[in-house]
Amino acid sequence: MVDFHPSRRELAVAGTALFGSAFVPKIASAAGTRDPRLVVIILRGALDGLAAVGPVGDPDYAALHGSLALRFDGPNAGLPLDGFFALNPGMPVFAKMYRDKQAAVLHATATNYRERSHFDGQDVLESGMPGPGFTESGWLNRAIAAIPKGERVGRLGGLAIGPATPLVLRGNAPVVGWAPEVIPSADDELARRVMDLYRHSDPMLAQVFGEGLQIDKIAARDMGADRRDKGGPGTPAGMRQAAEGAARLIAADDGPRVAALAFDGWDTHEGEGGATGRLMQLLGGLDSAFDAFKTGLGPKWADTAIIAMTEFGRTAKINGTNGTDHGTATVAFLAGGAVRGGRVIADWPGLKETQLFEKRDLMATTDVRSVVKGLLAGQFGLSPAVLGQSVFPGTMAVPPMQGLIA
Repeated sequence: MVDFHPSRRELAVAGTALFGSAFVPKIASAAGTRDPRLVVIILRGALDGLAAVGPVGDPDYAALHGSLALRFDGPNAGLPLDGFFALNPGMPVFAKMYRDKQAAVLHATATNYRERSHFDGQDVLESGMPGPGFTESGWLNRAIAAIPKGERVGRLGGLAIGPATPLVLRGNAPVVGWAPEVIPSADDELARRVMDLYRHSDPMLAQVFGEGLQIDKIAARDMGADRRDKGGPGTPAGMRQAAEGAARLIAADDGPRVAALAFDGWDTHEGEGGATGRLMQLLGGLDSAFDAFKTGLGPKWADTAIIAMTEFGRTAKINGTNGTDHGTATVAFLAGGAVRGGRVIADWPGLKETQLFEKRDLMATTDVRSVVKGLLAGQFGLSPAVLGQSVFPGTMAVPPMQGLIA
């Protein structure tokens, strides 16, 4: 790999979803010590990596990807990353992070899954297992469980954003959840009365309810009177809203240090749009989420790493409806002050027919499990043995990628 340059008990209260155990008492961080955070964003539906980060310098790219191909000049030009790759124009914030060396791109990457079922592909991506149906736990939860019990990351657990905990974060380690409201908030007086009722009839439920109110207040701070879901996790406004809430929670001194979000809508069989239209708008939503994390985390951004990843890519050749079908390799995005950025990391396979996977898809040359292992090792010090046996069982032959964390 080289840098390439040419459930548990659930309670829904006024739209707030709670999963597992919540915050533990506030713990003061030691002065001068690093306080790492990791955010995993799952892009469900299979992102077209060739239209998100285009290999403009590849002589076969423009003809193969047709109207969806990015260009360095002309209308709706891509944002240059180097002399070979261009970023979709819907992501100017990420482009600036890249220039500031706080963002990087992994290209021609995939899991070990080589079929084209969304359900199975997402299962493999989030479970971290050799194939679908092996387990109901996710690699991110197992990573939290593997962190030594004395470490604050392990004590504080994980954060799930949305109405349901993503598979990647399900398991035995503690998880707290938050979702934007879809109905108006209960006022303080009603909340007080409900708390008083539960305190006498069900003390455990009262504790969970109280924790939920605390979580909701932190996550929804400054959102104003209208806190309804802004269209869901498959819209640009919904992506930003979810990221804003997540950022406030993981920035808190007593908040979780690991978070998972899932953004839907990336299945672009038709009307994809490339540098304009639907895909560009979706990428703009992701870009806005990156911006919300940087803004919301404040000084904590310096110790944060974010990875946005998808179950598989899309075909190298566009179809007859200005879209792309299910494929194989794609891109993953890294961002954060802890990321050693300013790089497109790729062992570029080429786009000639003989270089494509099954003569139709971008060939995978980087195992995304290696990338994730590198982030977990760099942020939390997990060893190759733990990563290869407990977090991603049976993957000792897949080494952690080195040098991802600054």
